[in-house]
Amino acid sequence: MDEQINYNLTNIDTWKRIFFMLIFAAIGALVRMLLWAVIFLQVATALLTGKANKHILNFGRGLSIYTYHIMLFLTFNTETLPFPFSEWNQTAELKLPDK
Repeated sequence: MDEQINYNLTNIDTWKRIFFMLIFAAIGALVRMLLWAVIFLQVATALLTGKANKHILNFGRGLSIYTYHIMLFLTFNTETLPFPFSEWNQTAELKLPDK
């Protein structure tokens, strides 16, 4: 049991993942702030024009998918690193572990 814990604590792959998790947690926080800007911009657009801006819709969808990919990585549901280490909209193609 102690040997397994020592192995886990000294495993370089675990520490690499923790390092990337910290980076993507910070990126995720920035992306969520950007999503709030998109939300407010869409609300303003809807109030002024009566409909959502389709260009902002696509941008918001992309940010939402990216946030989902980050959350999957942070919760250990995927080993695939999010963008810029993989394709931008790769989340739909991710292989999730069996439950």
